[in-house]
Amino acid sequence: MKATEAKLLNFLQKSSQFVIPIYQRTYSWTEKQCRQLWDDILRAGSSDKIAVHFIGSIVYVEQGLSQVSHQAPLLVIDGQQRLTTVSLLIEALARALGESEPEDGFSATKLRHYYLSNPLESGDRYFKLLLSQTDKASLQAIIRSGEQPEVPSLRVTQNFDLFTELLNGRKGDLVPVCRGLAKLVVVDIALSRDQDNPQLIFESMNSTGKELSQADLIRNYILMGLEPKLQTRLYEDYWRPMELEFGQEAYGTQFDSFMRHYLTVRTGDIPREREVYEAFKDYSRTKPVQEAGIEALVKEIRTYARYYCAMALGREPDSALSRVFQDLRELKVDVSYPFLLELYCDYATGTLSAPEFAEAVRLAEAYVFRRAICSIPTNSLNKTFATFGKVLKKDRYLESIKAHFLTLPSYRRFPADDEFRRELYTRDVYNFRSRSYWLRRLENYGRKERVLVDEYTIEHILPQNPDLPLAWQQALGPEWQRIQKQWLHTIGNLTLTGYNSEYSDRSFSEKRDMKGGFKQSPLHLNAGLGELDVWNESSIQKRAEGIADRALEVWAAPKLDEANLAQYRPQKTSSPGMYTIEDHPHAHTGEMSGILTEFSKQVLALDPCVSEEFKKLYIAYKAETNFVDVIPQAKRLRLVLNMAFADINDPRGICRDVSGMRRWGNGDVEVSFSTQEELPYILSLVRQSYERQMGNGDAA
Repeated sequence: MKATEAKLLNFLQKSSQFVIPIYQRTYSWTEKQCRQLWDDILRAGSSDKIAVHFIGSIVYVEQGLSQVSHQAPLLVIDGQQRLTTVSLLIEALARALGESEPEDGFSATKLRHYYLSNPLESGDRYFKLLLSQTDKASLQAIIRSGEQPEVPSLRVTQNFDLFTELLNGRKGDLVPVCRGLAKLVVVDIALSRDQDNPQLIFESMNSTGKELSQADLIRNYILMGLEPKLQTRLYEDYWRPMELEFGQEAYGTQFDSFMRHYLTVRTGDIPREREVYEAFKDYSRTKPVQEAGIEALVKEIRTYARYYCAMALGREPDSALSRVFQDLRELKVDVSYPFLLELYCDYATGTLSAPEFAEAVRLAEAYVFRRAICSIPTNSLNKTFATFGKVLKKDRYLESIKAHFLTLPSYRRFPADDEFRRELYTRDVYNFRSRSYWLRRLENYGRKERVLVDEYTIEHILPQNPDLPLAWQQALGPEWQRIQKQWLHTIGNLTLTGYNSEYSDRSFSEKRDMKGGFKQSPLHLNAGLGELDVWNESSIQKRAEGIADRALEVWAAPKLDEANLAQYRPQKTSSPGMYTIEDHPHAHTGEMSGILTEFSKQVLALDPCVSEEFKKLYIAYKAETNFVDVIPQAKRLRLVLNMAFADINDPRGICRDVSGMRRWGNGDVEVSFSTQEELPYILSLVRQSYERQMGNGDAA
């Protein structure tokens, strides 16, 4: 590696051509990064005290051997974003200058011939910078002042327009821009093909500009080390089709999430959001993947990407499945995608039929919506869906899905009809995070011709105005203020209308009888309102009951007869031979017994699903499995937390790393205590282990 400091414009002028390899990410700088560069250039160009402005490094390797008659293009390993952005600014500046040359060397002709093109060359050799795919055609069209391709690069065109606008805003005062450009400095880093590892350097050089996504790193890891022909073929056959199917915006915003879901399906573990690349490298080095080969891996990623795009980006060709996925997207159930990717794979290969697949997705949707209405914490959803595939019986596919939902423990439960109905009846659903979702689902359930709910607005039949008109006060009676407060945002008082402004605070009879009123409404949600004489607490409650009954059909719970369900229930261990507290003398006698009693009480209160189990050598507290084990001793209680030592947050530093040591209990974290005063802090440590098991630690 050879690194030298260089003025950016001199560096551009002396280099014949920069080529962005196909494995590099597309141009991705946003307006924020462009404006930052613009501000830096103006600041440097407007001050004699600023001699240079450093903007990062350009790392490259020669594409081939240079000759006396021809200098080989330079393959850019790091620096594409800066090179592209400066090129866009230079072309915009050339156009703004017209025939003028406000600063020596800054005329339109010189800018283009020195820094943007090789004027004596033709074809691709004409251009100083060759981007990849859509970016390439868009940049070339800008430099040639030609028409953009049918599908232009959004970032290239938008940022060029931004610089054009910023330059026009200078009203001819372009000297600071010219001077600022002249002060830009980079570190010129030339790599040796024989001695340097471009992949390792690429991973470590992303210190400036826009941070690389996990997907960028994965693509480069896969393709960078391959011989050029295989590299090109794998990119064009598999990776490029993924980029096109995602689209420019979604590829930048959702591909990382897709890779996280894909790895969860393939490994059974949920990678942390910022550790997807490391998890992928670990997965790619496993024996089955190594034996199958790199092409099989890329092909599988492309296949799962197609499934993801169908569900998450609206690319599903089957109309019935497409509607199901649309509802799922609107509810924002991203955590379900690992489970649904596995289902989609089985649907695509014929193991699961389309109707069964649709019903399974509806169950996942109902599960998440019912839990949200019932205010059940969401911290276990990641783990629930990530591990769902392990319990499937694919010869009884849909039955096993229903059974698993029905046998989930309390903190992960599928809310039963009575709980869901009770909560929906009184819940504030107006301020629910996805109110357009539930309104649309209620309105369109059973319809063949779907209503576009977005064309309507939400109507409070009983108005929101705290100063209710007299007619409303009389209709509600002396307790009108309580009734309004209690029932205003509930499901019984909400509907849809296209006449919200006309309704305003009018009385119920006026809303019912006016043109476009409830009597004339074609919406299912307004059925029966035109037949009522009055709107009061009783009317709201009766309508809420009807809608709640309908909701039980829309978000239906799984149903299995007890005989079938019994096959899936966890088998209880028989009681003979089990240990009791009597097998732990220090647990029921002596000074530690009272402390253990209080500890046990508070740990069991974490969730109804937490249980206490006496083992031969310790007492286990478990949800799905042990999260803390207690070894009662004469002078202290010794605890083992079932988590990695690196993951414990222990400000007092009282925990001990027992990984690799012989020990009783499960886990790598040991901590001891002997007084009631220590209990609150000890419980804060125990809660970390519990929450990690529930899935809260998986979404970091």
